[in-house]
Amino acid sequence: MADKMALAKAINESLRRALESDPKVLIMGEDVGKLGGVFRVTDGLQKDFGESRVIDTPLAESGIVGTAIGLALRGYRPVVEIQFDGFVFPAYDQIVTQLAKMHARSLGKVKLPVVVRIPYGGGIGAVEHHSESPEALFAHVAGLKIVSPSNASDAYWMMQQAIQSDDPVIFFEPKRRYWDKGEVNAEAIPGPLHKAQVVREGTDLTLAAYGPMVKLCQEVADAAAEEGRNLEVLDLRSVSPLDFDSIQASVEKTRRLVVVHEAPVFFGSGAEIAARITERCFYHLEAPVLRVGGYHAPYPPARLEEEYLPNLDRVLDAVDRSLAY
Repeated sequence: MADKMALAKAINESLRRALESDPKVLIMGEDVGKLGGVFRVTDGLQKDFGESRVIDTPLAESGIVGTAIGLALRGYRPVVEIQFDGFVFPAYDQIVTQLAKMHARSLGKVKLPVVVRIPYGGGIGAVEHHSESPEALFAHVAGLKIVSPSNASDAYWMMQQAIQSDDPVIFFEPKRRYWDKGEVNAEAIPGPLHKAQVVREGTDLTLAAYGPMVKLCQEVADAAAEEGRNLEVLDLRSVSPLDFDSIQASVEKTRRLVVVHEAPVFFGSGAEIAARITERCFYHLEAPVLRVGGYHAPYPPARLEEEYLPNLDRVLDAVDRSLAY
C-alpha cells in the first residue's frame, strides 16, 4: 500500500529502512542526531539507532567526508549530510581527489559506497551560501554518480538505491520541495536509478528538468495547455550519468527541447544535454535546443532570488521562442 508523505519524510523513512536492513549503514553530519537535521530529515533516527549509527560530527565538512572514506574502506556504507549546498566546498578536495578516484586508482579492487546528501537550490529565502546548485561541478568529475529526486516516491527509492550502490553517489535533495507530498509505496519495485521518466506525455515540445524544476515544468505544461500546446515533461532524475536515450526518444517525437535547471546556464548541465542532443537529433530538431536557468552571477540575497530563479514566465518564453521557429 502507498502512503502519502512529504519528500523529506520519504528520505527519513528510506534512511530508517537502510539502517534496519544493514548494520554497516551509518549516518554522519552536522546536527543529524539530536536535532534531527536542520530540515528534520534525520529526525528520530539517533534516538532509535543510537549515537554509534547516527553520528553528530564537528563542523568540518572535509573531515566528515574523509572519515566516511575511511569507514567505507573498512566495509561500512556511510551516508553523510552536508548541511547546506554552499558548505560542500571545504569537502570538495576529498570528494573529487579521493572519493571519486579510489576505484580507478586501485584498478577496481577498492570500492567506496559513500552517499553524500546535499540539500540544494533556492526558493526558501535563505542567507548567503545556502541556496547554491553546484551539481555541474561534481558531474564533471568521473567516478561520481549525481542524482536528484523531484518527488517523494523517487526520494525514497533513489536513496535506497544510492546506499546500495558500490560507487559514491552525490544525492542532491531539492530543499524547496521538502514539504511537497506524494504517494510512496515501500513495497514497489523501483526502476533503474539513472533512468529518466516521462511524467507528462506531450507532442509539441519536450521540457527536460530534474529536482526542484520538474514541478515548475509541470506547471508550465498546464499553462501551455490552456493555449492549445501539448508539452511533454521529462524528469531526468540523474545528472551523471545522463539518460540520453530517453531524452533522444522524447525529442524525436516532439522535435523541440527546452532544458530547465536552477544552476547557472553558463557551463551548466543543460549545455551538455543541448550539445549531445543536437548531435544525436540534428535531423529531427525543428528548433535549437534552448536552456533556462540561473544567471552567471553569485546567488543573490533572498529578496531578489525570485528574479534569479527560473519561473513560469521565463520557461514559457523559451517555449514560445522554440515554437516560433
